[in-house]
Amino acid sequence: MAEGTQADAAGTAVLLVCCPDQRGIVAALSQTLFGLGANILDADQHTDPEAGQFFQRIRFDMADLTCDRPALQAAVSDVAARYAMTWSLRYGDRRKRVAIFVSKYDHCLYDLLLRERSGELEGDVALIVSNHPDLEPVARQFGLPFHVLPITRENKAEQEAKEVALLEAERIDLVVLARYMQVLTGDFIGAFPSRIINIHHSFLPAFIGGRPYHQAHERGVKLIGATAHYATTDLDEGPIIEQDVTRASHRDSVAELVRRGRDLERVVLARAVRWHLEDRVLAYGRKTVVFD
Repeated sequence: MAEGTQADAAGTAVLLVCCPDQRGIVAALSQTLFGLGANILDADQHTDPEAGQFFQRIRFDMADLTCDRPALQAAVSDVAARYAMTWSLRYGDRRKRVAIFVSKYDHCLYDLLLRERSGELEGDVALIVSNHPDLEPVARQFGLPFHVLPITRENKAEQEAKEVALLEAERIDLVVLARYMQVLTGDFIGAFPSRIINIHHSFLPAFIGGRPYHQAHERGVKLIGATAHYATTDLDEGPIIEQDVTRASHRDSVAELVRRGRDLERVVLARAVRWHLEDRVLAYGRKTVVFD
């Protein structure tokens, strides 16, 4: 883990804030936390002058807090009200629950499951959902529930309603689309705003939609990439969390581009998921702030 062991994380909390930029924000937050006995371990901030917005991430130790958690939240809420803040406070002893959606490709699924098993992720994969039965053996290998909900044009709304009900019943915090080859409806996306991460096998905004490696090959591109972003109702246009590229040449076949692209997809998706689970990402408009 980037900030210590899981045991260390259990005694910490992370505060994320977003508000109109104005004087006194940093002082107000730090003084409030200090006054309650919190020890700030690190703080990072960003101001977008064009949007007039301020963003901050504060991670602090709660070992010497002089109040309980409801009182802590009430104190933060008081500051938030003064500065018109949108904020969230996450405690390290409450790990996020993750659902992975897949179709037939297994490379991103295997990668995330192995990273979780090795302790790289501050979250727990609770279940796997698919529109095909093909990857059920992978779920069985890792001892995870596997739910198959085949989707057609006629039953899409009904099946998505079942998926949402399942995720809510399982208290899922984050949905990861690990090459899930379905376009989600607005109803599904609306149930999990900024909590659905998709991996697109292209360096967006180039080659949106299906078969991007084929499109890249036809154009003779010299770079191919992968993009992890939050899913929105605008296909492949949600706020971007992470991207990466690798060089290509005229000698590369489509199959070679696909092979190399899948390596990128694994890494880019894993970074985005890890950063989200560590509360390093704030989405606003069509952008994100990703704190170090």
